[in-house]
Amino acid sequence: MAIATFGAGCFWGVEAAFRTCKGVVSTSVGYMGGHFEHPSYLDVLSRITGHAEVCQVEYEPAVVSYETLLDLFWSIHDPTSLNRQGADRGEQYRSVIFYHTPAQEQAARQSKEQLERSHKYNKAIVTQIQPASTYWLAEDYHQQYLEKKGQHNLKYSSDS
Repeated sequence: MAIATFGAGCFWGVEAAFRTCKGVVSTSVGYMGGHFEHPSYLDVLSRITGHAEVCQVEYEPAVVSYETLLDLFWSIHDPTSLNRQGADRGEQYRSVIFYHTPAQEQAARQSKEQLERSHKYNKAIVTQIQPASTYWLAEDYHQQYLEKKGQHNLKYSSDS
C-alpha cells in the first residue's frame, strides 16, 4: 500500500472523487501543511493554522498508479485559482500536492509541468508541491461526508 495526499478545495468533494477510483483502498480527510498542532475544523476555517483541507488516499500501486491519481487530482478542481475553489475562499482551500516520497515529488512536478505545457489554462497553475508533514485527521462527521448525505454520486463540488 502507498499513501498520497491532495488538497483541491473543500475536502468533502475531493474525498468523494478519490473514493470512486479503482485501486484506492481507503480515504480520509484532514489537515496538513500548517503550523498549529491538533487543529480542529473551526481552527482551520478561521485561517489561523496555515493548514490545507486535504484528502489522504491509501492505494494499491499495482492497481492504480500515482500518475493516475495525479490525473484525477488535476481534473477535479481549478489549479489556477489561488486559495479558492468555487465559492470557498481561504488558504485552507489551496491547490496542493503533498508528496511522501522522492518518486511522488518527481511525478508531481512532471505532471504539473506537462499540464502547464498543454496550455489547457489561460492562467498560471498555482498548485503547490510540498513535502508531506503531520496529517491531522478531521472530525468524524467530515469523513465520507457526501456519502453520509446521500450525495456521493454527484460530480465533484467544492461547496462545503
